[in-house]
Order: sequence, then C-alpha cells, then structure tokens
Amino acid sequence: MFVGSVRILILRCSNTSSQIVNTTFSRRFSSVPAAEKAKDSVIELALNSVVKVFCSSSKSNVLQPWQKNLPRQCSGSGCYVHLPDLSYQTIRFLRTLMYKTFRKDLKPLDFGDVPFPKETVFVVGYPRGGDSICITKGVVSRIEVTRYSHSKTSLMTIQTDAAINHGNSGGPAFMDNKVVGVAFQGYKNTGYIIPTPVVKHFISGVEENDQFPGFCSLGILCQHMQNARMRNYFKMTSKMIGILIKRINPSSSSYGILKKDDVLLSIETTRQFTIFMFDTVVFRKTESINFSHLVSMKKPCETTTLKVLRDGKTHEFNINITPVEPLIQVCQFDKLPSYYVFAGLVFLPSTPQPGTIPKKAGEQIVLLSQVLEDETTVGYTFLNNSRVKKVNGVQVENLKHLRQLIEKCCTGDLRIDLENDNTIIIGYKSGKRATPKILKRYGIPSTMSKDLQSL
Repeated sequence: MFVGSVRILILRCSNTSSQIVNTTFSRRFSSVPAAEKAKDSVIELALNSVVKVFCSSSKSNVLQPWQKNLPRQCSGSGCYVHLPDLSYQTIRFLRTLMYKTFRKDLKPLDFGDVPFPKETVFVVGYPRGGDSICITKGVVSRIEVTRYSHSKTSLMTIQTDAAINHGNSGGPAFMDNKVVGVAFQGYKNTGYIIPTPVVKHFISGVEENDQFPGFCSLGILCQHMQNARMRNYFKMTSKMIGILIKRINPSSSSYGILKKDDVLLSIETTRQFTIFMFDTVVFRKTESINFSHLVSMKKPCETTTLKVLRDGKTHEFNINITPVEPLIQVCQFDKLPSYYVFAGLVFLPSTPQPGTIPKKAGEQIVLLSQVLEDETTVGYTFLNNSRVKKVNGVQVENLKHLRQLIEKCCTGDLRIDLENDNTIIIGYKSGKRATPKILKRYGIPSTMSKDLQSL
C-alpha cells in the first residue's frame, strides 16, 4: 500500500471572515486480487474517486460569544463526481482545479436515482479507527423527510443499516456503480444518506447564485385531521383529504395568502398531489413522503399552486415559494453569534424549539446568558440563562429591540423582567459608566456583535 498526498486550496470559514487555507487530501491505494478488478466494481470506483479530507475548524464559544474556541482537527470523506448539467464556465473551473491538485487518473463518478427500500447500497469513506479506505454494505430501509443534524432543516433522507461513523461524512453511497447519495449522519446503528436530488438541487443553487440561497418552504404548521367530528366542523366532504393549517410564518411567502384554519387539500408542483391525513403525498408508485419535500425542491420564486378549503369553499392560490430565513442562523462558521453586553449582563438570542414558528416577523427569544461579576450586578449572578420578558415594562421582541430599549432608557433605574417573575434593577447611568470597565476586565472587544452595530 502507498499513500499519494496532494495539496489543494479550499475556502474554510474558521474565523470571523472567510480565508483561503491549505488543506491536505490523501488518496489511498491498495492492491486487490485480479478477480476483483472489474472496471465497474465498487472497490475500483472507490479507489479511483474517493478522497480523504483533512480539516481544521473552530467553533464559536457559547458562553463567550465574542470569541471562538481553540481550533480542532478532524477528517471526512469526499468524491469526484461528473456534473453534466453545470454551465461550461463552472465545469472548466472545476476541471482546472481538479487537474492541478489531483492525479489525472482520478475518475469522476456519475449520479444515480434514489434507491428503493430493500435495495443494497455500499457506503465508502474514511471513518475513524483506521487510515485505509472503508467500504460498508447495507440495505435501504426507508426514504423519508428527516431533520438534518447540521442545518436543522427537514429534507429527504435515505435510511440504511450500513455503518456510517465519524469521518464517513461526505463520502459516496454506491448502487449499481453510481452515486445514489452522500453519507452525513448516523444514530444507534442507523445510517442516513443525503439523496442525489437534494445534492443536485444544492449544486445548481450554488451555481446560479454564487452561494446557496436555501431550501424553499411554505412556512406553515399543520395538524392531522383524522377525527370525523373535526372534519365535519371544517365542512369537509366525505371524499376530501387534507390537513389543517394552524400557524403561518410571518416571514414566509404564504403569509397574507393562506390563513389559520384553512384546510390544505393538494399541492401542485410538476403535477397535482393530494395531501393525505399525515402530511404525505404519493412518492413513486407504492411510497409516500412528507409534502414539504416537493416544496424544498423548488427554486426560489418558482410558483406552486395550493388548493385549500376555506369556510366550506375550495380556493386555489399561486404562491411564489421562497426560503424562510431563520431568526437565528444555525452553525455560522464564518460569523460570531449575536450578543449584547450592558453593565455585566450578557444577552443572547436563543435557538427556537424545533417545529415552532414565530407569531410576529423578527420575533426572537432573548436570554440573559450570564451575569459578569461587578458592583452593579451584586445579587444577580444566579439569574444566568433566564429568558428576558420586558425592559421598563415593554415586551422584548428580539435582541436588536432589547438594545434599543436599554440605550433609549430615560429613567433613573433600568428594570428588566425575566421569566419566573424575577426582576433586575440597575441604575442606568452607573451601569453605563461600569460597562467599559467590565469589557476591559473580561477582555470583551465590544459591547455588541457586528450585526447590532449598524443600528
């Protein structure tokens, strides 16, 4: 066995600003028996197309959001794929990059279709526990919409019993000598693969917009309608099937078109799909999948037609679907988290619970993350990680609003009401004078993050 090492420049977002850094890719080659050297074998494809990726990263410090943790090294997997639908300029750039950095005999892989349940897939990569390439075999158990661990977005996934461990992420999953997905997460002897439609959608989005604009969403929360009395209350006929809309995200393109208590009957993308009681639509002949998959595969501003039942009458609405911007960006490796410091009180926006939708546009949960020791904060240090409700009697909408309320305080005392009926009272002028000293004492560069400084 021998190791071929090459160096390639990649974009890594490990500091507050993106930078170009050197990363080493290693290819591993091993000899195999002559009988196994068939051109179309998974082993040969893996040895000629799959690489190991070495990465150095630094995560934000949750307790000290103005700085990052120490860098750590990790490894993953990757593969060289053939993308015939990309523009000429993009293909030329990728070929130039690959030929300059990898051996010229590196063979591109072709994408295949989404496998069916019970079909066999081979997951290839460089998981922890060894240096050579690893190939595991598994059976596809189901295709469904699952919440992705990194982006917190719910998208189509392939579930398999093939072993997927740390280091497999980014490696291909093969079936019939084609890539049917990319390994990305595992849970209790279950592996998850990103299917090719999601991968292709991501790549085309990057090509058209220079950066990925996000996956589209209707921004609605729905409730199943199995109960006959409930169906009768909303004036559904015996032949109607649908789900009840209970909340609409104010930041979504559906807001102002759909209404609470509408019954969503069908969605039309490439063709019309009836929505069943459990939020699903027909996927292939004998399978079903959550209807959100149809929406997530739309490009921003593309039109989809929704059929709803409202007050006993059916209506059709054409909606230009767009991604719904989250109130708090998840895992921003190129940005530090938002924060605000006043008189030793450190405020942060809290990540919303999964499946929740804000009632108003821009709404955030603001936390008093920690209380830094100072004369002005004596007796308040036990109030760490408390939700902020009001400032001087005004309901706090988000972190930017909290900063405005504090800095525009015109009373002698600043009152902050927290959850569990806890209260903080700080002299506004004394707190303002103490803030620079506290920043210097604890090595905090600014009273607020960059995104709040423009207000």
